[in-house]
Amino acid sequence: MHTDIAESQIRATGARVTRQRVLVLDFLLGQKKSLTHHEIQAHLAKTTREELDSVTLYRVLEWLTENELIHRIAGADQVWRFSAGAGQHAHEHAHFQCTKCEQVTCFTDVALPRKIKLPDGFQTQEVDFLIKGTCASCNRKK
Repeated sequence: MHTDIAESQIRATGARVTRQRVLVLDFLLGQKKSLTHHEIQAHLAKTTREELDSVTLYRVLEWLTENELIHRIAGADQVWRFSAGAGQHAHEHAHFQCTKCEQVTCFTDVALPRKIKLPDGFQTQEVDFLIKGTCASCNRKK
C-alpha cells in the first residue's frame, strides 16, 4: 500500500486531504499500467469496501491531474487513461498503445524527438507522443 505516500503528496499541494483522493492516488501508485475511469472504478469496487460513484471518481481524477499527482493519457481510441508515478511532473515521455489489447504504457526511458520548431505566432503548450503497435504480451501470444 502507498497510503502514506498518497497522503503526503496530497498534503504537499496545500489542499485538503480527503478519503477519496487518498484512495484513488494510493490505488494508482500501485499500478504498473495506465487505467481508464471504468477500470479504476471496477478495481476499487472489488478491492475496497468503498464504492465511488462515477462523478466523484471523475472529479478526483481531474483534481489529481490538475495538481500533477497523476497524468492523463489520451489513447488512440479516444479513451482517457490515468497513471501515477511515471514522471507526471515532467510529462515528457512517450506512450505506447497496443493495437490488440488497447493497453497504454508509459515509456519514461525512450528518447523523444528534439523540440518541434513551430511557425511564428504558434506556441506549444503540450505535445503528446503516442506510439501504436503490438505489446510484448500480445506478441508472445502469436
